[in-house]
Amino acid sequence: MGNKIPNYLNEKGNIIKLILFTALFALVFINLYTPFGSERWYHVSELRFLVFSSLIILTGVLVVVISRIIMFYVNRKNALLYWQYGVWIAGEIFFMSLFYTLYTHAVDSGRDIIDIFKKSAINTSLVLLLPYSVSWLYFSWMDKKNTLDKLQEEAMPEKNTAKMIPFKDEKGDLRLTVSTDNLLYLEAADNYVNIKYLNKGKLSGFMLRNSLKNLETLLSPHHNTLVRCHRSYMVNFEKVKIMRREKDGIYLELDCENTIDIPVSKTYITKFTALFLKY
Repeated sequence: MGNKIPNYLNEKGNIIKLILFTALFALVFINLYTPFGSERWYHVSELRFLVFSSLIILTGVLVVVISRIIMFYVNRKNALLYWQYGVWIAGEIFFMSLFYTLYTHAVDSGRDIIDIFKKSAINTSLVLLLPYSVSWLYFSWMDKKNTLDKLQEEAMPEKNTAKMIPFKDEKGDLRLTVSTDNLLYLEAADNYVNIKYLNKGKLSGFMLRNSLKNLETLLSPHHNTLVRCHRSYMVNFEKVKIMRREKDGIYLELDCENTIDIPVSKTYITKFTALFLKY
């Protein structure tokens, strides 16, 4: 009883659902069960009784609306404990019972007001506690379901780990965007950089007016993916499947047919060796 009530009981969406469900339940309840002596409120046809009684019930449900609005702001400042929440609900039952007692006594003054209040308290408890219980069970189930879904989502590997890499020219204009799943390597060509990538499974290229040095700076957020390996090359490390040492140096073989072997200069050998050891 000394624990705080769960957050889902004070979420706006759940409060609205609770109020609407309670109002609907009360409408059905009063027209089927005719509590509060409501059969003596109006001597009219069943259809008119439905209309009149609905207005009275909805007026009574305003007690719940006002109560839940106040509770929402109170709970935001200091979270209610279970026993406080129980006392709050008892207050809702009391004030709604008082409303129906006064109304019933007004239309049927011959009845004893204490007797009216006792019966109103019993009927109001049914009107509130039954939909409250159903709503709480539903909210609790949804909360546990959402928690389980999040845990399962976190435990699953990402479905799509591809990132989009933007390429801008020397003026800063975006000219090409390629996903890491398709990007292969960059090759310097005078004042241009030839961007090699896969397009519908075929090897394609795009000549971008810029320098490899500038691109290395611009693409620094992707330094773990697009790695400088030579003064003329940057390579998508995710596409490297083999690092091969030859007499004249080290070469990288990519996970794609019909691509050249990318050389690794002495400046970058230590860096690439460390990357391979890491992964």
